[in-house]
Amino acid sequence: MKLGDMKPDSFGKIKGISGDEHFMRRITSVGLTAGTPFQLVRNDKKMPVLIYCRETLLAVNREDAGRIEIENE
Repeated sequence: MKLGDMKPDSFGKIKGISGDEHFMRRITSVGLTAGTPFQLVRNDKKMPVLIYCRETLLAVNREDAGRIEIENE
């Protein structure tokens, strides 16, 4: 399942991330790595996906959310 497919207020863990080198550096620099648990806060269509991860609220754009594979908890 992709990050953008989750429902709000659900919990998950990052299973894998795919993308070019620039994307991987950017996404890992904010703490999103494989195995990281998170809570999906908001997932409105045409808006960034808001997740709470490592005591930080992050906004992930829709394109990037499609590159992040997750597993529900």
